[in-house]
Amino acid sequence: MLNVPSQAFPAPGSQQRVASQGRSKVPLKQGRSLMDWIRLTKSGKDLTGLKGRLIEVTEEELKTHNKKDDCWICIRGLVYNVSPYMEYHPGGEEELMRAAGADGTDLFNEVHRWVNYESMLKECLVGRMAVKPAVPKGMLPKSQVTDTLPREGPSSPSYDWFQTESSVTIAIYTKQKNINLDSVIVDLQGGSLRAETFIKDHSYLIHIGLSHEVQENFSVRVIENVGKIDIVLQKRENISWKCLGQPLEKHDSFITKKDTGLFYRRCQLISKEDVTHDTRLFCLMLPPSTHLQVPVGYHVYLKLSVTGAEIVKPYTPVSVSSLSGFREPAPPPNKYIYFLIKIYPDGLFTPELDRLQIGDFVSVSSPEGNFKLSKLQEVEDLFLLAAGTGFTPMVNVLNYALTCMSSLRKVKLMFFNKTEDDIIWRCELEKLAFKDKRFDTEFVLSAPSPEWNGKQGHVSPALLSEFLQRSLENSRVFLCICGPTPFTDEGIRLLHDLNFSNDEIHGFTA
Repeated sequence: MLNVPSQAFPAPGSQQRVASQGRSKVPLKQGRSLMDWIRLTKSGKDLTGLKGRLIEVTEEELKTHNKKDDCWICIRGLVYNVSPYMEYHPGGEEELMRAAGADGTDLFNEVHRWVNYESMLKECLVGRMAVKPAVPKGMLPKSQVTDTLPREGPSSPSYDWFQTESSVTIAIYTKQKNINLDSVIVDLQGGSLRAETFIKDHSYLIHIGLSHEVQENFSVRVIENVGKIDIVLQKRENISWKCLGQPLEKHDSFITKKDTGLFYRRCQLISKEDVTHDTRLFCLMLPPSTHLQVPVGYHVYLKLSVTGAEIVKPYTPVSVSSLSGFREPAPPPNKYIYFLIKIYPDGLFTPELDRLQIGDFVSVSSPEGNFKLSKLQEVEDLFLLAAGTGFTPMVNVLNYALTCMSSLRKVKLMFFNKTEDDIIWRCELEKLAFKDKRFDTEFVLSAPSPEWNGKQGHVSPALLSEFLQRSLENSRVFLCICGPTPFTDEGIRLLHDLNFSNDEIHGFTA
């Protein structure tokens, strides 16, 4: 799977950033684009230097391949010769060289755990790491000694099941009190049940091949005060089950989120509408056998096949309930998922997405993110800074703020664009500001027409100082920012200069 990071991905402060300065893409030489790499991997050229052989690599052997023109890297037990990929890597050669001749798994997980490297580098595969010699009896490796010590983090959940004549209920006991419906994702696919529950920074997985057939529709309910989740399946036949089924891969596992892989389900394109001259609102319908609600501030990955390769890109879903002008009642959030996406004519991914016909399918991953709604508790002034499609994560934050934040006095949006035609949902934002006096929005243009009477320019100390006026002198504040990487990085730097702390700022992926 080949992956195309968005301009503002990873965002500052996100798990994908490798340093506080942020991780930027580097300019690539002519003929070193993603499509050029796809062509090279399909050319039949020997990219390993081993003429098709796979070998077992010892630690000593791996260490010797630590130069730019002879660079081997181990990721999760597999060794790759990444020298041919050096000039194609969007993060630059220096980033790859950080793991030259070594195990780069931890670095890989920090920067872009979501990339399916097995597919991207499959033509560069050298072989597997050699199994270490067995430890003599009576001795434990240091890692095993460490693993026996108590670990920090939430207690491991458990599950049970019971049945009636017509239904089967799987009860998950999370042992936490802050669980809600967007904490659990359930997929029924091909007779198997996959239920993943997110508990703080951990993931608990139930993965079972069911012993009997069930209907595709099911229900999920959460009893928040005891942290219990019930998944109620409807039997196809009213017979008694002797067992729930057979455990599948990683069943009953409880691991950190960063160690889990992404899971996709196929969603059907229901509609697409023009929002601006180059931005569309896509509506995807989740499978009826899926329960998925994307938490506020989280993103998902969309996956398409382009010229025979799978391309992945991150996008933040938007809520249409308060801004888009949809008729009431709002569509149920657990059935449809919406995306505001800018179409780049010369891009690799978005033109393919735009060419999809109603009824076609797109693969959508489980949600990822590190935004915590708890940070908005007791906030009185909320400031949102967005540039271009960096507006997308602000939609759900804005909706949450105006409907769920009892302490809120003021929420202000400063929205940067190039021209008036680029402003997403301008009329809807202005109507919302008229309707709810707590909300105010300001538009800033970098290339306005002569008739524009509003604010102009780029993010700057002067614009921010005027915008960031508290409702009270010591009111509790929080700031969200999202846009292209230079905008986000510069904005965060200026916010720090204005004495806002890291705890008061969150940078989103676009």
